[in-house]
Amino acid sequence: MSLTPEERTRCENFAEQYRLGRSCVMREIERAVWGCDYGSTSWATAAEVRRVAQLLGLGPGKRLLDLGAGSGWPALHLARVTGCDVALVDLPYEGLRIAAERAAADGSAGRCWFAVANGAALPFKAAAFDAIGHSDVLCCLEAKLAVLRDCRRVIRSDGRMVFTVISIAPGLSPADHARAVESGPRFVAAPAEYPALLRQAGWDLADRIDLTAEYAETARRLLREEGARAEALRALLGVAAYAERLAGHRASLRATEDGLLRRDLFVAAPLTPPESRARRGRGRR
Repeated sequence: MSLTPEERTRCENFAEQYRLGRSCVMREIERAVWGCDYGSTSWATAAEVRRVAQLLGLGPGKRLLDLGAGSGWPALHLARVTGCDVALVDLPYEGLRIAAERAAADGSAGRCWFAVANGAALPFKAAAFDAIGHSDVLCCLEAKLAVLRDCRRVIRSDGRMVFTVISIAPGLSPADHARAVESGPRFVAAPAEYPALLRQAGWDLADRIDLTAEYAETARRLLREEGARAEALRALLGVAAYAERLAGHRASLRATEDGLLRRDLFVAAPLTPPESRARRGRGRR
């Protein structure tokens, strides 16, 4: 698989985050803030993941695709607690390697598959999955529409996709919009609102849940926990990197509190082609 220089750099940065996530201090922070210890790089808390499992209707015999799976949160947890099968897909190999080790340790390796792949070109046949999930992935990707379209290709007609994403609030002034772009994830700006993108990609929006308040509270909790472990984090990351990390978290939180950034959970189902709806209608007569 060929990557652009920018994609290669992003993969290397994420790989380093996954390696650092295995340290004792990072695991302590993760347990205190998110309620897990998988080396997560998303904002999905344990309570949120329980909600996602219910919305996706996961259980034995169900097949889940987790995009941007990283080091395994929440995919491996969902496989363990619901009994579903799961395919973990991401580009950085390092995260998936760590996830595979965790799956073996958890005793769920037989229900988990791992693929180094681009979310816009998934290595699966059509209609391969009952459910798709991704946590704060699209705001880190430029090809949002292409990813949503390939997710539509691999979902079954009665399947469901649930995902969270950080986005820019609508109706901002040019200055506030620029600040939101600067404070948010790398590709927080989207070519259209997510309901419109979903429709273009062949999805029907079933629900949209505003998680902005929860996101802000999680960010505050993260800042408190990182501040309480400043000495250990400086030793792990370096003084300059620790200061940069805190500054980034503070800027994102301020932008969220000022109404510039938001975080939503979307529930989507495949749009049924008109001809299929017509055939079903004739069959009911």
